[in-house]
Amino acid sequence: MQLPTSNKKKRILIVIAVVVLVAFVSVITFAVLSSNKTKSPNIQQTAKKKETKPQTIRLIASGDELPHDAVNKNAKTADGYDYKQFFSEVQPIFDGADIRFCNQEVPSAAPTAGPVSGYPVFNAPSAFAKDLSVVGCNVINTATNHSNDKHQAGIDATQNEWDKLPKLAVAGGNRSQAEQDKVRYFTMKGIKFAFLAYNYQSNDNNLTSYGVNMFNEDLIKKQLAEAKQNGAYTLVSMHWGTEDSPSIDASQERWSKLLADNGADIVLGTGPHVLEPVKKLPKMGGGETLVWYSLGNMLNTQLDNGGLFNGFAIMDFTISKNKPTLKSISFLPTYMHYEWTAQEKAAQNLLARKNLKIYPLDKAAEPLAKSQNNTTVAEQEVRIKKTLNTYTNVPIINSGQY
Repeated sequence: MQLPTSNKKKRILIVIAVVVLVAFVSVITFAVLSSNKTKSPNIQQTAKKKETKPQTIRLIASGDELPHDAVNKNAKTADGYDYKQFFSEVQPIFDGADIRFCNQEVPSAAPTAGPVSGYPVFNAPSAFAKDLSVVGCNVINTATNHSNDKHQAGIDATQNEWDKLPKLAVAGGNRSQAEQDKVRYFTMKGIKFAFLAYNYQSNDNNLTSYGVNMFNEDLIKKQLAEAKQNGAYTLVSMHWGTEDSPSIDASQERWSKLLADNGADIVLGTGPHVLEPVKKLPKMGGGETLVWYSLGNMLNTQLDNGGLFNGFAIMDFTISKNKPTLKSISFLPTYMHYEWTAQEKAAQNLLARKNLKIYPLDKAAEPLAKSQNNTTVAEQEVRIKKTLNTYTNVPIINSGQY
């Protein structure tokens, strides 16, 4: 029996509608699946990257902050002192690091322990410590041959000033025996660090027994053992060496071996006012102790080029399972600039020097041309690389690579 024409048309329309619907659903399903196939790996990869990307810590270390008379004169303002101005060109270097070691070469105890003075008996104003903190210094050594220039009163005033300032750790100068015995600890991104500081000699021997951490084998061993027992990664500041010598002396060799044999992780050397080589020494219990024998100067107005061309030691760590691993080291050279005329230089009119500024060496050509230093950026790059790389490969970088 034939269906009526109207019924046939209805059945045909229904079949067509079903086919279209099935086709539409199939297209949509295919598109969704295709989209998921395309996006899923990227989503998973992004998630994986977020999970596996290691956390990092950057440590930078700079040399002697040495406020000579010419530095103090140029820092003087109508209502005090401003040392921050000298660091404006290297401020991004401080800003790019987590831990920033600085060596405060002299007391910052004026006017408490006497007036402001420069070489040979130093006493910087309290603003000196404050401005180092503002620039970014947050791990500070205060154990140097000049620490006792203003005796215990100067040490106390310097430590009192740092008590008021943001920091991670200050070590080297002490107001009591209990303070000398105390190991300084700080935590960065979940990692516990110990900071120890020692000095080889004092220009003024009218010292208390506790005022400055002098080289003392028993004290060093005791504090390193405590740091190890507490699971801390240990940074040791050593003020040592032969002034103006780019070579390591016998005393430095001896003390660096003792530090390595007792588990120090990184040694930051200051004192010679010029750069010295870098070494990796076998460490007790395995691994290596990295020794920067001398970081040279940072802020200063010394006359020889060795005291003016120094820089930042850079150490990059990765963190895994709450432990730091030193992944790379490098060095960013700097130039300490000042200007005076040839006549002023010949007459040794030291207070005539002006326009003080610390520059990354790669940005120093123009100011260097205005100095009386009779050298070039290229010459200093060669000298710095040769000195640092005497024993260990230390890549030299510029500010654009930092």
